[in-house]
Amino acid sequence: MGLEIERRFLVKGNGWKKNIIKSKKLCQGYLIIHQNNWTIRVRVYKDETAYLTLKSPLNEITNYEFEYEIPLNDAESLLNLTEYKIEKTRHELDLGQGQWIVDCFEAKNSPLILAEVEISEPNMEIETPCWCGREITTNKEFSNAALAQHPICSWTKEKRT
Repeated sequence: MGLEIERRFLVKGNGWKKNIIKSKKLCQGYLIIHQNNWTIRVRVYKDETAYLTLKSPLNEITNYEFEYEIPLNDAESLLNLTEYKIEKTRHELDLGQGQWIVDCFEAKNSPLILAEVEISEPNMEIETPCWCGREITTNKEFSNAALAQHPICSWTKEKRT
């Protein structure tokens, strides 16, 4: 069974940039958002790979996640059919602990920058880098699916920070 265990944070400053090992632009669209707790998305990386992902929450930091590579033409067709999309650049980082990424959102979700770390156990201790701000793991308004439906450009300034 596919499980994703992660913690998420708002990012402050540029200190994370020195740890980038790989960057990719991507666009993802949502075919189903929270129907019977399931979200189904299509993701297209600009390096011409594409995935279909099914996700459902197990608890506050763990999701069931099933991801399958699909033909690029199919993914682009599906993406064109979706109403809710996000665009971002995903940066993989080398921090020596956990699998850290930083997502820099574009378009209606710019200038939002989020960090997330995938961990192997829900109670695993992590060393939070100094450029991580407020933890937003349990704040569903910052989920990618929610940001696709309600981008930060529509939020009040107070709500964004």
